[in-house]
Amino acid sequence: MRKKNSAPTMKDVALEAGVALGTVSKVINGIPVGESYRLRVEDAIRKLDYHVNSYAQGLKASRTYTAALLIPNTSNPFFAELVYHINTALLKRKYRMLLCTTDYDSRMEQEYVNIAKQNKVDGIIGLTYNPNLQVEENIPFVSIDRSMGSHIPCVACDNFAGGQMAVEKLADLGCRNIAFLRVGSSLDSEPNKRKAGFENGCLARGLSFSEKILDDDEPLSKFEHFFQEHLSDGRLEFDGLFCVTDFLAYQMIKILKKMGLRVPEDVQVIGFDGVRAFGDGDYFCSTIVQPVRDIAEMCVDLLLQENMATKPPLVCLPVTYAYGGTTKEEAEL
Repeated sequence: MRKKNSAPTMKDVALEAGVALGTVSKVINGIPVGESYRLRVEDAIRKLDYHVNSYAQGLKASRTYTAALLIPNTSNPFFAELVYHINTALLKRKYRMLLCTTDYDSRMEQEYVNIAKQNKVDGIIGLTYNPNLQVEENIPFVSIDRSMGSHIPCVACDNFAGGQMAVEKLADLGCRNIAFLRVGSSLDSEPNKRKAGFENGCLARGLSFSEKILDDDEPLSKFEHFFQEHLSDGRLEFDGLFCVTDFLAYQMIKILKKMGLRVPEDVQVIGFDGVRAFGDGDYFCSTIVQPVRDIAEMCVDLLLQENMATKPPLVCLPVTYAYGGTTKEEAEL
């Protein structure tokens, strides 16, 4: 007899339906049985409110249909959108997601990899910042934005093309002296190529340019000091700014307005990522848009691909430009 308040088991279903345990297993797994047996089992399942323990089933089959996602946080809108689309992509394939937020902590990233292994996940997708992250080769792993070796595929947008696209757009809108602004770690990653694309674009269009790059622990007020150094008679030396993220662009626009400068009339600004208000509203700024949905789908496809040897070491997906009110194009219409 089943204990009071305990979850029903397949044996309980079999007893309720008056059939063999194997018959219950066949019905649950979609294997044909006699119609009368199927109906009795389904009635018993409804009556007992029985739910299949898919995790336990997965353990027996050496597959849990669970994937871990390592992400710095979900407070950054870009990361939050990435989490949403990866979860959606996994659900479409009947997988569940184990979300691990790491807060850029290298020690925590390694700890979560170990926890994911202990929970027997079928693979890990990671946007990580630990240069020494240890991942066993028998655990499928897909990296976002950072190459981690030939055995781990990396998925990113075309950051070089994005940097060049930002310059070309600013040049087309009349900018002749552009500044590149970045806050970033020394870690070698695909987003570093935004700077190279920026420089290539400026050289190709014959534009004057400057660069101001801060370390992660430096205050954003240093950018204001940088602007002040290039301010003369109330006019900024730069007529265009390319910020390495939309968050940074948003912060720079606030600083410029505090200094009495108008955006886009005095200074045009382009960010990078494609962040929208409330997820589907207007863009926070004119921006180079990452194809987040496509990045998520590619990560999941690569993770669940059986043959590791055929996985490419790097996949770069195309970016697009979107107007967000910080460039002149619509202001002049």
